[in-house]
Amino acid sequence: MKHTNSSFPENFLLLGLTKYPWLDLPLFFVLLTSYIFTLLGNFAIILVSQLNSQLQSPMYFFLTNLSFLDLCFTTTTVPQMLFNLGGPNKNIPYIGCMAQAYVFHWLGCTECVLLGIMALDRYVAVCKPLRYSVIMDQKLCLQLSSTAWLIGLANSLLQSTLTVQLPLCGNQVLDHFFCELPGLIKMACGDTTVNEITLAVVATFLIMGPLSMILVSYSYIARAVFRIPSAAGRLKAFNTCSSHLLVVSLFYGPGIYIYMQPPEDGSQDVIKVLTLFYCVITPMANPFIYTLRNKEVIGAMQRLLRKAISSKRI
Repeated sequence: MKHTNSSFPENFLLLGLTKYPWLDLPLFFVLLTSYIFTLLGNFAIILVSQLNSQLQSPMYFFLTNLSFLDLCFTTTTVPQMLFNLGGPNKNIPYIGCMAQAYVFHWLGCTECVLLGIMALDRYVAVCKPLRYSVIMDQKLCLQLSSTAWLIGLANSLLQSTLTVQLPLCGNQVLDHFFCELPGLIKMACGDTTVNEITLAVVATFLIMGPLSMILVSYSYIARAVFRIPSAAGRLKAFNTCSSHLLVVSLFYGPGIYIYMQPPEDGSQDVIKVLTLFYCVITPMANPFIYTLRNKEVIGAMQRLLRKAISSKRI
């Protein structure tokens, strides 16, 4: 694609781990394996949640949203990373890079908000169990889910559009595995103060807002759990909520380090590893975290497998 402004190159060179070329092949197989498990695990959750009538509660509605989000999140970056790691070509077209930045930021912001909504759902389920189905009805669930996607989209349009307008002065080298806003801002040759402040302020709002809601929700949940008279009831509530807390920790931890510090303070190699962690490892781990400690999901998967096997025999 030709650009009238010569400061925009036709391609970007993604450095990735070019300082450690011997890591390309091992990382290729790690990413490929992780991606396969991500696809299988999240597709399984979506399939089971849709086909099993016992998994039609709001919790599984939001879990299905999270699984679909994780599928999109990893597919935005991993196939392109595999292409670059598997051969000598480390380039990505300018238009592809910009599209990747828009979509990646949209999905990442959406997941931040969705995890906060899921904590709210757990609060209502544990603290107001008798009114749970009335409060978290289908209409409210759809509204909350749509709000998460729209907030992520609006933020991506704002942040990515501001970043795309930065002059690059012919700079084609991006010190990352893929196109992400902080890396693109560092490439710019003009004044990036507005971009850095906007990114930090909005990131603070989108990370600390849902995170605060999660912490407040779980403080009430913890108090309610300790009041449950039966040990079995306490264990069930603890297992359900601890899965969500683990997912929150895996996702928010790297995000806070990457987006809520001055750009010049972070080691780029550390940022690369943490980015891989929350955009590759976390989406792969989410299905296993939610299913291994959830007897309802495990039971539904077993029934679905038995049904599939018996239908083949017939």
